[in-house]
Amino acid sequence: MYSLLLAFIYLAFISLGLPDALLGAAWPTMYPQFGVPVSLAGVVSTIISIGTVVSALFSDRLTARFGAGRVTAFSVAATALALLGFSWSRSFLPLCLWAVPYGLGAGCVDAALNNYVALHYKSRHMSWLHCMWGLGASAGPYIMGFALSGARGWPAGYRYVACLQIALTAALFLSLPLWKRPGGEAGDAAAAPAAKRELIALPGAKAMLLSFLCYQAVEATTGLWASSYLALHWGVDEAAAARCASFFYIGITAGRAASGFITMKLSDDGMIRLGQGVMLLGLALMLLPLGEALALAGLVLTGLGCAPIYPSIIHSTPEHFGAGRSQSMIGLEMACAYIGNIAAPPLFGLIAGRIDVALLPVYILVLLAVMFVSHETVVRRCRVKS
Repeated sequence: MYSLLLAFIYLAFISLGLPDALLGAAWPTMYPQFGVPVSLAGVVSTIISIGTVVSALFSDRLTARFGAGRVTAFSVAATALALLGFSWSRSFLPLCLWAVPYGLGAGCVDAALNNYVALHYKSRHMSWLHCMWGLGASAGPYIMGFALSGARGWPAGYRYVACLQIALTAALFLSLPLWKRPGGEAGDAAAAPAAKRELIALPGAKAMLLSFLCYQAVEATTGLWASSYLALHWGVDEAAAARCASFFYIGITAGRAASGFITMKLSDDGMIRLGQGVMLLGLALMLLPLGEALALAGLVLTGLGCAPIYPSIIHSTPEHFGAGRSQSMIGLEMACAYIGNIAAPPLFGLIAGRIDVALLPVYILVLLAVMFVSHETVVRRCRVKS
């Protein structure tokens, strides 16, 4: 039964990734139909992120009351409904309204599942489970590219993914009895939610939150703008650009599959440094004026570099801040990470609209530098504490 529960958790991680890259893949086709500027993709992304921040901040209370299984199932159901709403939207305002349940559903499931895995699994399992998220995120742009190449357009892409989410929702509801078995949700008996002020005051907490914010800003900005970057800067066909944008998530997926083995040799901190170095190489290839092929290779390497960072930060949370605080701390980490979603993609949207979308790798490089400094600060302060 424990293995069967693990299979459902894998499905839940796939469901987390499926919708994440759809907006970026579809936006080059959507914004002319809506008659809005290209930069307004950042507005939709911001609304989703605000909902995610709110639900992540309350995830510890919701999980303590209803359990991780129920929170996960209902959150995926909310996301499925929101995706159907996206497919029905024919103007910009309804799109913004449907973004609210999208964000609220994403935040709770992210925090609940990540805390469960951080408490009960080794680092390699965290990487492999986040690899499942990458499978979903990689499939999303491919599904949208398939829809764009046909006659039904981007609404069909959202409907296809919504149908997959509905099927995953049904599977998760069927799994609820498993979460109550020994080793399942009973093992999650959470301590009382910790006050946010107490968490922020912990040694290394502020630097950890900033590091996570910068990571999520890198991932969200690249995922949202890669398709526009390829189409507008390199002249790639819109449908092809949507498919090529999945290369970033393919890099994340492959990297997390490999990271599960590398964690047997490196610590969480070592994995984060490795990822940052690979990201730097990928951004260098995107910056050099050597053509479309190397730019695509750089996008893949940037995804490979992103791969170990998120799961390694999450997995180290109980060790750094204690198992009793982990659900509350991971909820706070999720909230701060998605503040990066709120601020970074729309800010780059302004840069792309007023200057040039070609500045995407420069923008990501600045975020990477701040992430590196803040992570090294966490390492120093935790070493002093220990």
